[in-house]
Amino acid sequence: MKPLLKSSRLDQVGITASIACAIHCAALPFLITTLPLWGLSFLAHSWVEVSMICLSLFIGTWSLSRSYPKHKKLLPVVVLILGFALIGCGHYLIHNLEAILIPLGGFTIAAAHFINWRYTRSCTHK
Repeated sequence: MKPLLKSSRLDQVGITASIACAIHCAALPFLITTLPLWGLSFLAHSWVEVSMICLSLFIGTWSLSRSYPKHKKLLPVVVLILGFALIGCGHYLIHNLEAILIPLGGFTIAAAHFINWRYTRSCTHK
């Protein structure tokens, strides 16, 4: 029986979600004044950002936990943790660099999925 979502698909979804999160966090400060004109003011609410972070955390954890037993490489896990650490630092510790750290964290999470995807593709056994 085939698994519902293969690890490579999860990584593709994770890359997309992480990049969307990074773009959202990077562009929001510039677009915040025009969002109400477009009817998109809901994007400025904190629940949108928390939802994106939770979705990325869920997909990242699920994807890496499914593929780690195959390739047994720690690099994707370390990069994923680093990405969430950057987001956490931007939110809670270094507020002056929030606009840099949070998008950087999103792109780092996308990189973790990409590395995981590459390792999973290069595995010779299942």
